[in-house]
Amino acid sequence: MISRRSIRARSAVVIALVGFVVGACACGPSATSSPSASAPVASSVSGSVAPSSVGPSGSGAPSGSPVAASLTVGLGYIASVQFAPFYLAQQAGYYKAEGLTVTFQNKIDPDLVALVGQGSIDLGLSDGTSVIPAVSNAIPIRYVTTIYRQFPSIVFGKASSGIKTAADLKGKKIGIPGKYGSSWIMLQALLASVNLKTDDVTIVEYPDFGQGAAVAQGAVDAATGFVNNEPIQLERSGTPTFILHVDDVTPLPGPGLIASTATIDAKHDAIAGFVRATLRAMDDIIADPAKGVDASIAVESTLGQDRALQTAILDATIEAWKGSGGNDNLGVIDRTSWQKSLDFMTTLGLVPNPVTIDDLVVEDFVKAS
Repeated sequence: MISRRSIRARSAVVIALVGFVVGACACGPSATSSPSASAPVASSVSGSVAPSSVGPSGSGAPSGSPVAASLTVGLGYIASVQFAPFYLAQQAGYYKAEGLTVTFQNKIDPDLVALVGQGSIDLGLSDGTSVIPAVSNAIPIRYVTTIYRQFPSIVFGKASSGIKTAADLKGKKIGIPGKYGSSWIMLQALLASVNLKTDDVTIVEYPDFGQGAAVAQGAVDAATGFVNNEPIQLERSGTPTFILHVDDVTPLPGPGLIASTATIDAKHDAIAGFVRATLRAMDDIIADPAKGVDASIAVESTLGQDRALQTAILDATIEAWKGSGGNDNLGVIDRTSWQKSLDFMTTLGLVPNPVTIDDLVVEDFVKAS
């Protein structure tokens, strides 16, 4: 297994790849912590999950004849229970019912942005805060479906620290992987909400992503992390925690599905079918989380070694999928949040060339119920 330190070294290659895509795609319209897998997850994963005949509002089973198509879809860096809807939709036959042959690949977020922009991958799961600077740099991608309505990057720590609000972070030591990516943007937004800057706190960098352990050991007062990861581990060790969500003060677009403009044009109906099937699986898992855990273990058997942990991770993930809107508007793109994010990232100098919301998102695939 490649160490997390090696991923940092690899970031220079990723940046170069993104730069290549910008140059290669200049004629078109206009960052996680583990290595990409060496081979794609098999597209014909078998499982015992029975298909459901009911889908979520606005995304039920298709009417008429599905369009036969193949899609290559990039997920996160390793197989994980957080990708349960994709696994369940595959195993339950939801993609097949849409006429789709789907192959999954595991890639880190910057790789996905570049590869989707090139058209090497049809769809990818990417953070909205990665989409904005990419499109500003002429990478021709669009965000087509929201998966996480709640921004999953958070600040957390021990409840005994006395930190209860963002204002309480003043003068504290905060552990982060580095001054880049969605967690760095989130931290700046959280601090700005109470008129603080990063100079008002002490930033301690953990390039090997050891900030969670640093919190547990008391080396820092708080750290950035993900709502479905570090706080769960800390709580399971018997330590009460606090969590600060940026959504409470400055909405940021969470991870969702992205595609290139060329792929959207060429495979519009196939993407629509993929979105319907995935949202259908999300709805199933919200109703019965055990289906999601089972589907994930069918893909990666080692996840079954601690089913209780995987269930806890999935429960937190489900809450992030739903956000404050519940499950009635799964997948819907919140233009207001995107505009606020775009405005904030512009103030940080992360949007070198002006873009509009219509340059960033396509809302054809999911409509508000």
